[in-house]
Amino acid sequence: MAEGNDVVFVDGVRTPFGRAGEKGIYWNTRSDDLIVKAMKGLLERNPQVPGDRIDDVAIAATTQTGDQGLTLGRTAALLAGLPQSVPGYAIDRMCAGAMTSVTTTSGAIAFGAYDLAIAGGVEHMGRHPMGFGADPNPRFLSERIVSADALNMGNTAERIHDRFPALTKERSDHFAMRSQQKTAEAYANGKIQPDLIPVAINSPQGWGLATEDQGMRPETTMESLATLRTPFRPHGRVTAGNASPLTDGATVSLMASAAAAKELGLSPKMKLVSFAFAGVEPEIMGIGPVPATEKALKKAGMSIDQIGLFELNEAFAIQVLSLLDHFGIDDDDPRVNQWGGAIAIGHPLAASGVRLMLQLAAQFKEHPEVRYGMTAMCIGLGQGGSVIWENPAWNGKKWESGALGKASKQLSKDRAAESRAAK
Repeated sequence: MAEGNDVVFVDGVRTPFGRAGEKGIYWNTRSDDLIVKAMKGLLERNPQVPGDRIDDVAIAATTQTGDQGLTLGRTAALLAGLPQSVPGYAIDRMCAGAMTSVTTTSGAIAFGAYDLAIAGGVEHMGRHPMGFGADPNPRFLSERIVSADALNMGNTAERIHDRFPALTKERSDHFAMRSQQKTAEAYANGKIQPDLIPVAINSPQGWGLATEDQGMRPETTMESLATLRTPFRPHGRVTAGNASPLTDGATVSLMASAAAAKELGLSPKMKLVSFAFAGVEPEIMGIGPVPATEKALKKAGMSIDQIGLFELNEAFAIQVLSLLDHFGIDDDDPRVNQWGGAIAIGHPLAASGVRLMLQLAAQFKEHPEVRYGMTAMCIGLGQGGSVIWENPAWNGKKWESGALGKASKQLSKDRAAESRAAK
């Protein structure tokens, strides 16, 4: 591929994420207003980008109805004040909606059809619960294409526990607790706030301003997690504590060709290296990122050992653990979800893919010794998606020589010693 057609992630922002439902900060806020607010924030942060240079706007939503319908990319572009000449469209790949918006527009950039594109996603799960109004074809069950519980994501997570007994509830709870702790620490250190666009909110108490994610529970302990009920089956292992909450929010990114970024004086935060989507059994959809990651690595001619930072969507803790175990990565590896993840921050389905990218891009800047990073997530109905990114600030060193690499190697040694002692 010619350098001019290299695809770069220029910038991205998101709204704070809110709990879904009447107690959520966005209960009285329209879904399209959330994505428009994020888009305006992105454009204001990049004033050197002429609106008429945007070649397309791709906005994802899982439940495309009501204020999440009507060709969302086009309506959001008009509402955000982009010129009428800028087209747009809606996209749906459930949890990987925003990720797919990014990869789809990136394909057009790589081909040379686009120079600049806006890609993102929005989900208002309070107003539009997952699967609301859907009418699954009866052949799914009558012809046994999928089992009856495959459409319930919690049940699919329980099945990962069934298939891999080493992935215990205790490990899931520990991962969930650390997610909460890491997110709280990231907020305390001002890591997350720079990419948040404040949103005006209306509640019975009057008007206010949403400036941080609503679902964080930094007080979480292993003891408190152990007491939570298992809603998907009696004596199960998946709880509200080790799964992401139902969430409202929007994310958006600016993608460009390297040539267009250079022309406009933009400083890319990441370069796209490879991406892949893969299908798995719908009944155990959470393992989808495993074959997607293998596919993306193969296409890039890379191995998992070259990835120095991971941003993995925490739809369920068990889903992340299944990927880590497959690739021999420790649950507490410092390369993984440094600032916590969806268990603490929230998972507004179609918006989450770009949230992963925002955090990876910010971590790249802090870790110039890391050349490659990855964003990955499971997807409903038995899919997974993975995207490999390159750090433009890479200093030419191997990631193993930096603080992350040393900590990761030391952790592996400690775990090996603990295993030998246990035997």
